[in-house]
Amino acid sequence: MTNLNKYLANLAVMNIKFHNLHWNVVGSQFVAVHEYLEAEYDKASDRLDEVAELIRMAGEFPVANIKEYLEISTIKEIEDSKEISIKEALEIVLSDIKLQKELALEIRKEADEADNFPVANAMEDHIEDYNKQIWFVESSLK
Repeated sequence: MTNLNKYLANLAVMNIKFHNLHWNVVGSQFVAVHEYLEAEYDKASDRLDEVAELIRMAGEFPVANIKEYLEISTIKEIEDSKEISIKEALEIVLSDIKLQKELALEIRKEADEADNFPVANAMEDHIEDYNKQIWFVESSLK
């Protein structure tokens, strides 16, 4: 479950990070990007609970504190609160979503090998959404 806890920590950091972007993004497409970021942090929050429950169903304990999230997360915080351009915000989101997709692919493979269908199915759903978000963001950055 180590990778699931890393995935969980990534979701927690993404949730806060996407709030930061949501609050501080500026530019001509502010409203659209502001609303998109809200949808993404809401999704991260929902997935946080979903993944924690999968960990508990396996008889293990999810990481549940900020200190540990920051220690094991492969997604890094934004250190300062400042205005962030739409392009920079979308590049950050794209990078984090790609990172999370790669981890989800790894977890899905491990779950498939262990016949852990609930985890494999959850990761399949997340990967499908990450693929769509990657396409949306890359198209927006053109």
